[in-house]
Amino acid sequence: MADDNALTVRNGRLLLWSSNLWALGEGMFGPLFAVFAQRIGGNILDITWAWAIYLGMTGILTIVTGRVSDRIWQWCGRERLLVAGYALNALCTFGYLLVETTTGLFLVQAGLGVALALSSPTWSALYARYSPGEEKAGYAWGLVAGEQRLILAVAIILGGYIVDHYSFNALFIGMGVVQAIATLYLARILWNSP
Repeated sequence: MADDNALTVRNGRLLLWSSNLWALGEGMFGPLFAVFAQRIGGNILDITWAWAIYLGMTGILTIVTGRVSDRIWQWCGRERLLVAGYALNALCTFGYLLVETTTGLFLVQAGLGVALALSSPTWSALYARYSPGEEKAGYAWGLVAGEQRLILAVAIILGGYIVDHYSFNALFIGMGVVQAIATLYLARILWNSP
């Protein structure tokens, strides 16, 4: 019983910290997305379409992934789906380095939508599984929301600084590296699973 409790605490922290690292990497782009899209020749409608593609892919595939993960989680584990989503996200973030047209932007946004769809429902299911019991549920989920907002605030400032002093390419490399580190850190859950 003590080992199960230690595993629960360890995996809950692992999920929370990897999510925070992911938010740091993802959040650096934040409001700079529109500036980048305009730099590659995008207009307001292109920016709108790119964001809509991302949200549409995420929305549809999140539902599908949630359903699939419920059916196959005992076979391959939700943990593998989650790590795959994080890895795809890091890969797509590096994909911004290759974007020169709005079509390329649309493709990267679609890939990021798929990555989030793999990650989001599986992360929530695992965090619910590994977070403290009902008596501390509010605090556990408050940590998720609160820490993520604080990290996003820092990430947006950091992203603006990087673009202002260096370039968008430096930003994308920094984002991708942080997300790759988050993926490697999260991958530890594969060995911690019961």
